[in-house]
Amino acid sequence: MADADITGLILAGGQGSRMGGVDKGLQPFQGEPLVLHALRRLRPQVSAVAISANRHLTTYEAYGVPVWPDPLPGYPGPLAGLLSGLTRATTPWVLTVPCDAPRFPTDLASRLYHAAQRQGAEIALPVTDRLQPAFCLVATSLRDSLANYLNAGERKVETWARQHRWVEVPYGLQGDDALAFANLNTEEELKLLEQRDTPGYPKKQSA
Repeated sequence: MADADITGLILAGGQGSRMGGVDKGLQPFQGEPLVLHALRRLRPQVSAVAISANRHLTTYEAYGVPVWPDPLPGYPGPLAGLLSGLTRATTPWVLTVPCDAPRFPTDLASRLYHAAQRQGAEIALPVTDRLQPAFCLVATSLRDSLANYLNAGERKVETWARQHRWVEVPYGLQGDDALAFANLNTEEELKLLEQRDTPGYPKKQSA
């Protein structure tokens, strides 16, 4: 494990527009807020954890970790949360995970970190059937580059990543295991995953 080198950052600063504008990280999942599931899953993988949030800051602070609002106004997207992390973290690396993916892999930090080390990369992103840019391991040395990118009005993670040394890390997931990286963007998706009774990755729902 590379936990001494990484700050984990839970991205909970979005508008939750596809859930009617609710604060997605605070929505209940299996009786507890989504952000708490992410916190428990991320904490063993890293040396420090923080939450990126723009609303209900005192509620998030009650979970005992720092809460970092976006440095830019207007909900500019996950890269703004990442910039806050790169600016505030005291570790050489920051790993972002979205608050609405409660089944992300328990080896995520380790696999991304070791892949970056092997390839001499500054950014590592997991790939399933497609790139998963919300799960992003980034060297904190790129904070100025990201600030310039955002100040120019750009927002796409992949476009920015391609400006640097980056590596794709394959996750050969099959069937329902692919839900390890699934975002719960609607109430229906949240309820469907909630019905899957598993200790780890979700299994197929009974007919």
